[in-house]
Amino acid sequence: MIQKLALLMALLGMLSACGGGDGTNPVNNPGTDDGDDGTELPDGTDGATAADPIIRYEEQSENGNGYASDISYDPATDTFSVNNLGFDGANVYTRDNQVAWLGPFAVYEATETFYDSMTGAPISQIADYKAIYGVSSSGQTNFAIVRTGGYIDYGFGGFVYARNGSVTLPTTGQAAYSGDYAGLRDFSGRDGIEYVTGDMEMSIDFEDFDSGDAVSGYVYNRRVYDTAGNDVTNDILVAMGNGATSLPTLVFDIGPGVTQDNGEIAGTLRSNTFDANGVATKYEEGNYYAVLSGANAEEVVGVIVVDSNDPRYGVDVRETGGFILYR
Repeated sequence: MIQKLALLMALLGMLSACGGGDGTNPVNNPGTDDGDDGTELPDGTDGATAADPIIRYEEQSENGNGYASDISYDPATDTFSVNNLGFDGANVYTRDNQVAWLGPFAVYEATETFYDSMTGAPISQIADYKAIYGVSSSGQTNFAIVRTGGYIDYGFGGFVYARNGSVTLPTTGQAAYSGDYAGLRDFSGRDGIEYVTGDMEMSIDFEDFDSGDAVSGYVYNRRVYDTAGNDVTNDILVAMGNGATSLPTLVFDIGPGVTQDNGEIAGTLRSNTFDANGVATKYEEGNYYAVLSGANAEEVVGVIVVDSNDPRYGVDVRETGGFILYR
């Protein structure tokens, strides 16, 4: 059995409000702050209020997630430094040479060859370490996701998202948000990794429920690509059968207890397929995590993690996507 540690990707180098001014900004697991009575929040900032910056990252779990540390971004060279991952080259991720962007979000990769420091002999590294980074137009929020397709089971991976300032939450009315979604898909049962893109909408009712605001959300128009940038969505649709013409829409479950007074949000979501009689069958399910930011709660950043069975291969696939949305 392969023993794995997971990669937490903490990207703070561009955000001086979150650390030192040298462009390194190491992250050293600052603790946890669970949701009040809804879905548990990931690890991160402890006891934050609406006036505070917040960072959340993938928690420690039995499959090894959440153990990486000392992650930093160098804006001068457009590279990541990543510590505590075996066989990912020299711990530096550079812009991907085949898929540099997924919509507005940047894509990075680790090198797949390292050289013996004494003899110069080449050493093959774990394949397909990929990273996606998104930052809002204001710089108030950002996210990063890292996964690898180099293992038969889910490989090393992790995510981070952050608010770099404060939020003022409305107490009445509703708000509509829209923007971009992009992520990485890795497998349990086969190697390989894929990209995914989509459109996303979110709405918040700031007046109800009494126990946490009501939040709805949709991720739609999803397309899947291989690491060379080829669109493989149709291969999935053919394997799904029943005349499928698009990937199912991810839909937030609506209920109380998903929001907090500091602007954080966490809940569950799912997608369904429908047969010729309109009968629904669950296709994907998982969690979403987010945080609002701005004087008018004008933007939101977050991460979605859903699992399903890939109809092409009959194995489980995990999709980890990030989003930045605006009012």
